[in-house]
Amino acid sequence: MPSTKRAKVAEWVRQRRPKQISPQDFELLSRELAPISESYLRKLLRDTEIPLAPTVDGVRQGTLDELEFTLLALLGEYEAADPAHKQAIRKIVITAKDHARWRRKQENVLWLLTWLENPPLFPTWAKLRRGAASHLTSS
Repeated sequence: MPSTKRAKVAEWVRQRRPKQISPQDFELLSRELAPISESYLRKLLRDTEIPLAPTVDGVRQGTLDELEFTLLALLGEYEAADPAHKQAIRKIVITAKDHARWRRKQENVLWLLTWLENPPLFPTWAKLRRGAASHLTSS
């Protein structure tokens, strides 16, 4: 029996061979590996290189490209969600915004606030924001 959480995740993946890690998989692993933080479990799952459902992947903030990609993925799920699931997705984005504030990533905070204020407008805003940023850097 694997002893580390990383080894347990690897064994779970080897046995199940999922095409994608679903929110149900995430909850199951969270219970099986308790105590484990959501962020550490998410990191372990990302390391498997198996695609993660948008709500499992969360909001990546390493680069603006990652931030935009994950916010657009969450938007796709948000638009098709029932009210309870929309609230859960908003909670993910709010948590990411709080983390960006703690890390003083002001540009990320702006992107996250824009998503929270009007999710359907976000894709258009992101294109405009990138266009404005590239115009400023090329001047």
